[in-house]
Amino acid sequence: MASKILLDIKNVSFAYFGTIALSHVSISFNKGDSFMLIGANGSGKSTLLKLINGIIFPDEGSYFFDGNLVTKNTMKDRKFAGMLHKRIGFLFQNSENQLFCSNVYEEVAFGPRQLGLPEEEVEKRVYDCMNMLEITKIKHREPYHLSDGEKKRVALASVLAMNPEILTLDEPMNGLDPKSKRFIRELLIELHKTGKTLICATHDFTYVDGIFSKAAVFSENHNIVRKGKSEGILDDKNFLSFHNII
Repeated sequence: MASKILLDIKNVSFAYFGTIALSHVSISFNKGDSFMLIGANGSGKSTLLKLINGIIFPDEGSYFFDGNLVTKNTMKDRKFAGMLHKRIGFLFQNSENQLFCSNVYEEVAFGPRQLGLPEEEVEKRVYDCMNMLEITKIKHREPYHLSDGEKKRVALASVLAMNPEILTLDEPMNGLDPKSKRFIRELLIELHKTGKTLICATHDFTYVDGIFSKAAVFSENHNIVRKGKSEGILDDKNFLSFHNII
């Protein structure tokens, strides 16, 4: 039986104030995929993740989530926007961009409370996620006093507390020490085993090895020049070098 397409991006282009960020990009993601997006800095990986999460919208082309067209107008519908943000979680490259509450507990509780869950369920989700990320002991600390690794764990816990079926990650290993990278790597492997769909923009091939079965390569012209099994793409050193990825 064919896998279900959850995200379908068709011939999408996008520019920031006239500067091209995506150029005629077409790609689809199936339920249960573990997909890495690779390419030189500024090639469009982060922009595609923002588009998937309904933060920006195509100048040209179409984006469908679970068969529904996602546009600026459809995202004005609170019910539709709430559904999308509940089902798709987004870990920003810079964790500080998504940490804004008074302490770690409140940070992780924010999303479930926005879903309107009873406080008993909120508390259960918060402790489940804090235990998973091994941050329970810092639950009363202010996020801006944490180390980069702790901030990354808190940001990821706050995303997972929403229990999204799709997890999008922008350079999740960025700025982390080797121990934290290994921890995040093992966690992502376990999350995928539970059925989460993973889409990750990364350049850290050492620590993502074994997590992602598929890959898409962005060129410096902001389009996708190759898609396929990640193992075959990562083994093609000449191709990666030609596109300034290694």
